[in-house]
Amino acid sequence: MNIEEYRRSKEKYTERLENSKSNGLKFTSVSGEDVKPLYTPDDVDENRFLDDINFPGEFPYTRGIHTNGYRGRLWTMRQFAGFGTPEDTNERFKYLLDHGQGGLSVAFDLPTLMGYDADSPLSDGEVGMCGVAISSLEDMEILFDEIPLDKVSTSMTINSPAAMIFAFYLAVAKKQGVPFEKLRGTLQNDILKEYIAQKEYIYPPKPSMRIITDMIEYCTKEVPQWNPVSVSGYHIREAGSTSVQELAYTLADGFAYIEAAIERGLDVDDFAPRISHFFNSHLDFFEEIAKFRAARRIYAKRMKEKYGAKNPRSWWLRFHTQTAGATLTAQQPENNIVRTAIQALAGVLGGTQSLHTNSMDETLALPSEKAVKIALRTQQMIAFETGVINSVDPLGGSYYVESLTNKMEEEANKIFDEIDALGGVVSAIEAGYFQKEISTAAYRYQIELERKEKFIVGVNEFVDKDEKIDIPILQIAPEVEAKQKARLAALKARRDNVRVAECLKEISEAAINGTNLMPVFIKAAENYVTLGEMVDELKIHFGIYEEVAAF
Repeated sequence: MNIEEYRRSKEKYTERLENSKSNGLKFTSVSGEDVKPLYTPDDVDENRFLDDINFPGEFPYTRGIHTNGYRGRLWTMRQFAGFGTPEDTNERFKYLLDHGQGGLSVAFDLPTLMGYDADSPLSDGEVGMCGVAISSLEDMEILFDEIPLDKVSTSMTINSPAAMIFAFYLAVAKKQGVPFEKLRGTLQNDILKEYIAQKEYIYPPKPSMRIITDMIEYCTKEVPQWNPVSVSGYHIREAGSTSVQELAYTLADGFAYIEAAIERGLDVDDFAPRISHFFNSHLDFFEEIAKFRAARRIYAKRMKEKYGAKNPRSWWLRFHTQTAGATLTAQQPENNIVRTAIQALAGVLGGTQSLHTNSMDETLALPSEKAVKIALRTQQMIAFETGVINSVDPLGGSYYVESLTNKMEEEANKIFDEIDALGGVVSAIEAGYFQKEISTAAYRYQIELERKEKFIVGVNEFVDKDEKIDIPILQIAPEVEAKQKARLAALKARRDNVRVAECLKEISEAAINGTNLMPVFIKAAENYVTLGEMVDELKIHFGIYEEVAAF
C-alpha cells in the first residue's frame, strides 16, 4: 500500500464525510459506546497480528480455539426445557432429541432454584411454573427416564443448590449403570453472579465458594468429562449491564473460582480445562462478536501468564451462548424470531461452542412446542443454509471488529483493576460495587429508550395500537403442584427415615470438619433425602445471606 496515497484518500473521504448529511440517529452501541463512521488500517496495529489476532487455534485464540472452526464440528444446539412435573419435561426432552437437538438443557422451577421442596409453604403457587420441579432422587429418575446419560450431554441451570441436584444426577447415573467418567455435561453452579445479578442465593459468599470448590475438586477426580462450573455472564447482561461489564464481571468471577481451586491445592492444569463459560448474545451485532473474541484473548493470556497453566486446553475459553431474553417483547412477539436469529448469528460468528436460541413466546410464558421448534430450526438454518460456517472466523481482519475487540480488552482490564482495588470479587460484592455499576448502565439505556434515542420495534416505535396477540401459550395446570406434593409425601412415608437422619448428620459433620461435601450429598440422595432437607441442614452451619442495600 502506498502510504502517501492512502493518507490523501483518507483526507478527502474525511472532508466529504464532514460535509455529508446525518439522519439524526444516535450512533452508539447498545452499551452506549460511540461508534465511528468508518474504521481503517489506522484503527489496528497490523504489526501485532501474531500477538493479538493470530490464526484460529493459535494463542491467544482471538479467532477461535479450533483450527478448522465449524468445518470440524458444529456447535451443540440446545433448547432450555423444563416445566411442570418431571414426566412433562421428560416428554419434552424426548421431543427435542427426536427433532435433532444435540444436548439437553434443564430449566428448574423457582422453588428448586432456591433450595425448597415442593411441599414447602414458600413453594406455594410456584411449583413447576417456570421450570421442572425436582425435590428428590425420585423426581430426577423420572426426569431422565429412558434417556441414557452416557449418550447425551446435559446442561443444568442451577446455582445455590447445584451440588445437591448434581448428586441426584450422579445417583441416577449409578442406577443406569453409567460410569461417572462417561458423563458429559455442565452445571451452571456460578454463585458469584447470583450475588451480582440474579439474586438466587442461599448461603453467604464464603461458604458458597467452599461448596463450589468441593465440586471442582470432586469432578476433577471422579467425573472428568463434566464441567463443574459454567461462569455465567448471561444473567449479568440480563440485569442491565453493558457488554464490556458482562465480559469483565464474568471473567473476574471465573478467575475467582480458579484462584480458590489453586488455593485448595489443585493443579491448575488438572481442573481448568473443564471450566466453561456462558455469555449473552445481545442486540448489537458487532459489539457482541467483539466481546466473544476479546474474552478468548483475555482468558488465554491470564491463564498462561498469571496462573501458570501449561496445558493449552487450560488456555481455551470454551463457552455456551444464549440469545438475549431481555430483548424479547410481548408486543409483536413474532418479531422475536428475527431478533433471536440475528443474536444467534452473532454467537456463531463469535465462535461459540454451544448455543441456545430463545423462543418467540418466552416473554409471555414458557415456550410452546411450536415456538421451540422454530427456535431450533433457526440454528439449523444458520448452520446449513447461510454459508457462515464455511470460513473460520470470517470477520477476522475487519478494521471495525479488530478495533472493537481491542477496545473491549482495554476496558475490561480497567474493570479488573477496579475489582482488585476493592479486594477481589467477594469484597466487591459485599461493597455493592457490581450492583451500583449495573443499575447505572440499565438506567442510561432506559432513558435512551424513553427519549427515543434508541428504538425497540413494536414498543417505542412502529407500534400497532390495536394489536391482538394470537399465538398459542403454554399453560401449567394447577394439578401439577398437587401431584408433586403427593409424590413427595408418599416418598417420605416409605423411605428409611432412620437412614435419612444419619445422612443429614453426616452432612453436618462434613460441613463442620471441612471434608468434601459431594460424597455425603450423593449418599444422601441415594437414601432419598430431599433437596430441601439437605439445603436446610447446611443453613444451620453456614447461615443465610442477606444483601446489604447498595443504593
